[in-house]
Amino acid sequence: MYSYQARIRYSEIDEGGNLRLETLLDYFQDCSTFQSEDLGVGISYLKERHLVWVLSSWQIVVERYPLLGENVIIGTSPYDFKGFMGFRNFWMKDESGNYLARANSIWSLLDTQSNRPVRPQEDMMKKYPIEPRIEMEYASRRISVPEETIMGDTVLIKKHHLDTNHHVNNGQFIKIAMECVGSSFQVRQLRAEYKKQVHLGDVLTPYTALTEEGKHVIVLKDTTAAICCVVELEEERERS
Repeated sequence: MYSYQARIRYSEIDEGGNLRLETLLDYFQDCSTFQSEDLGVGISYLKERHLVWVLSSWQIVVERYPLLGENVIIGTSPYDFKGFMGFRNFWMKDESGNYLARANSIWSLLDTQSNRPVRPQEDMMKKYPIEPRIEMEYASRRISVPEETIMGDTVLIKKHHLDTNHHVNNGQFIKIAMECVGSSFQVRQLRAEYKKQVHLGDVLTPYTALTEEGKHVIVLKDTTAAICCVVELEEERERS
């Protein structure tokens, strides 16, 4: 288990003073990046070998959004490797050790020269200690897309959407999706399925729908109508 401590900053909160969902995702992504860098298999290691870990899916379940100034602990642990795929848990806890959020993620290792998935080398796999997966209700990585959707305004991909791999960062997809449905509700569960890389100058068109279960589904397509990302947002319900 790898973890680090942080304090919620003003730049990370929403109108109600709570940590934003997309920033929670950034904390998780930073945690796995810190672990890889500390283990010597980070960005430089991957770049030298023409490799990159690409996110295939997120599932984030929020118990409570931390407030401005609150001290938190963020942790992560890989729990399985299968072929070219890596499986990793994340969590955020308060100072008392209570879960604020838990997450499951699936990653694929790609060769950047052939753009094909490859198995991680044995020396890389040995760097990551495999641990039991954390307790949470695991959802399918596949998100059902409703037949009827509403087309939204197009989004031009700019430099601030990109990461060091020169494609749209997974967190930026979430930000784009959330802007399509507004911010009038808190999200209890986020699911995201990533299907296609998007680059500078590309144009995405969002298609949104509200399911019978009250879940918001946002489908982001490119100019060829290919699906690049599907996001599902489940609203927070009042607790009894």
